[in-house]
Amino acid sequence: MGKRRGGRELLRSLSKKQKKHLREFGEEHPFYDKGKGNCLLSDGLLLLLLLHSCFPFQSENSDKSSVESDSETEVEQVSVYHKLLATLKTSPESESEEEEDESESDESGKSEAEMDSEESQETGEADGSEEDKNDVPEEKEATDTAEQTLGQEQDDGADTSCNPRHGVIEEFTDVKHESEFSLETNFMEEESEDCNAVTRDGNPFKQHMDKELEEKEIEKMSTLPKTSSQSQWPRLGQLTFSSTLEKHKPLKADKEVDVKQLYLHKPLESTWPKVNKQFLSSVNKASDSPFTPLQRELFCIMNTYRDLFYPERNALTNGEEIRHAYCLHALNHVLKANAQVLSNNAKRRDRKPGSDTDDYRDQGLTRPKVLMIVPFRECALRIVHIFINLLEVNDKKKIDVSNKKRFKGEFGSDPEEKPPNLKRPEDYEAVFAGNIDDHFRIGVAILQKSMRLYAPFYSSDIIIASPLGMRTVIGAEGEKKRDFDFLSSIEILIIDQADIYLMQNWEHVLHLMKHINLLPLDSHGVDFSRVRMLNLNNWSKYYRQTLLFSNLQDPQINSVFNKHCFNYVGQVAVRNVPLTGSISHVVVQLPHVFRRLEAESITSVIDSRFQFFIDKVLPEYRDAIMSHTLIYVPSYFDYVRLRNYFKKEDLNFTHICEYTKKGAVCRARRFFLKGEKQFLLFTERFHFYKRYTIKGIRNLIFYELPTYSHFYSEICNMMKATDNGVDATWTCTVLYSKYDAQKLAAVVGIDRTAQMLQSKKNVHLFVTGEN
Repeated sequence: MGKRRGGRELLRSLSKKQKKHLREFGEEHPFYDKGKGNCLLSDGLLLLLLLHSCFPFQSENSDKSSVESDSETEVEQVSVYHKLLATLKTSPESESEEEEDESESDESGKSEAEMDSEESQETGEADGSEEDKNDVPEEKEATDTAEQTLGQEQDDGADTSCNPRHGVIEEFTDVKHESEFSLETNFMEEESEDCNAVTRDGNPFKQHMDKELEEKEIEKMSTLPKTSSQSQWPRLGQLTFSSTLEKHKPLKADKEVDVKQLYLHKPLESTWPKVNKQFLSSVNKASDSPFTPLQRELFCIMNTYRDLFYPERNALTNGEEIRHAYCLHALNHVLKANAQVLSNNAKRRDRKPGSDTDDYRDQGLTRPKVLMIVPFRECALRIVHIFINLLEVNDKKKIDVSNKKRFKGEFGSDPEEKPPNLKRPEDYEAVFAGNIDDHFRIGVAILQKSMRLYAPFYSSDIIIASPLGMRTVIGAEGEKKRDFDFLSSIEILIIDQADIYLMQNWEHVLHLMKHINLLPLDSHGVDFSRVRMLNLNNWSKYYRQTLLFSNLQDPQINSVFNKHCFNYVGQVAVRNVPLTGSISHVVVQLPHVFRRLEAESITSVIDSRFQFFIDKVLPEYRDAIMSHTLIYVPSYFDYVRLRNYFKKEDLNFTHICEYTKKGAVCRARRFFLKGEKQFLLFTERFHFYKRYTIKGIRNLIFYELPTYSHFYSEICNMMKATDNGVDATWTCTVLYSKYDAQKLAAVVGIDRTAQMLQSKKNVHLFVTGEN
């Protein structure tokens, strides 16, 4: 205890910069070594190092770790350096100061990377008030308690090199469990039903992975267009099946699903009905079906290893149903693949000398098989919990999960950290629940009776990560520390909630798709006699199954599915058209004017829209009588362009974007409400992350149709928040082109969209809540 108190007192005397340097390098920066006190601190650090090297620190629970099977009580072996840091990071005051310092540096780094020089100047102007300096985004507050919990666990010797708040995420190494989860050194001694299930002829896993393509088939898939066919399913609706190879038999939805016919790996046959019980209605329970109607049709497609695009995922209604379905498919695939490897290990050990070894090709060039891309840490937490529940047959047979305590600390959240009296729409609460940090990645190694969290990527079966977490490890061309070899043999790619990445940074998703299923630059100790020929031929992308889930139809998401998915079995996309649009949810009596602009191509529509706005639309609103005009801008780049133009023309305006400080947001809302500013530029990403109600709107201009269709009705309904507004003066103007067909249909419906695209005239609609 004396060591800990001494470390706290020494640490309190440091400044924030000194503490940050001490955390990163383990010693004080020479620049600050000016006084005698600092020299005394260096001597104290040396003394602590000597004491720890001579008398290693032992946890009080070390005696219990050999008795209890749960890895939460196990004490991991760490270096003297990490023990020293553990003793120095026990002061609550110092921890709070360090977290504040690190959060400030993270926020500044993010703004510099994503904002151009003009926006940097703008935020500098907005920082004038004192309330801006201490501003912390609301969506980041949920992560603080998780870090405090993690800080308490550091006394148990946990490695904190993976904490994103420390800067760069380093790969976690767990030597203690390396041999236990190594597929090369494990054997399946008995030929159980689990192993026999992998080798059955009707098994979809075996059919898909054992299919040997020929060169002419690869050339055909690379050059010829896909042929498509339509089908109507009871729950999914309109499906589009597409494939380049010969036409497959039309896939039909099964009315009833027998678990035994799905070739699920044990123990999934017994655990899935229990885990999925929460989603089953009384109708499902009567028929003893383990799937909901939606899950049944989705899993029917997943189990054929076709690519799937489902654009109707909703966090409020079916989000958790879908998550359980793809977790079952991913875990089923991993267990079958690992069982095949373990069984072949035993066969190779007992084989006669000189026998053919080509019969045991059961691996890829690297071990990771499944990559799951999710937006927030809370999503990864729920996925791991589903995995654990699916692997636990009953309360007596609980699986051993290593590093579980650390995982709860880093990916969990505290409900009490939620700001009080914060009223937001239900869909907002569902999307931003729990820990919403978007920079993470974690490897998971799975055997039938155990799971290893924080496994190194090259020893993992499943990788769960965010696009930003993948982007930082993949790196860019020319960077020294970059790695993407672990993506070479991905067999299932799951991208969940793809629409949220449009609000984060879509370039990270595109960067990931360019680096997946490439030949590795290093062998990474692989046994080439066990590698499948499809991997050696660099045909992995033709066997990879991609499952893409989104809340909306968007051209950028469609492009990823059409241009980066090459599955030889084919693709399935849900293509339902909205019969009624979100305009029917507008409760205020408001005239809507849809003004069509012409563009020669999709690349020129950006300039055409800007020119149309400043020539045709803006002159009608320059008059002082058209005050209180909100301009809704989905694209940040369009927002910067309009802001610069308004400054150049010296228009009376204010602006709010996702990078605006809280104090500047308050001032802008106040100026706009009182009429001191005639225009308010308002970005879509700010509305997505904040959902503030903007009062005082009398005139509304949608510079472009919103990405989320329900944002249209939300913005329009803000007009009812105006106390002194006159209904007759309210106006709403929407700009659209022929390239906005999908967004337009989501707002006004498919029938009106067809009429509006055929006619080149402006469309006037007077819509109430009953229309």
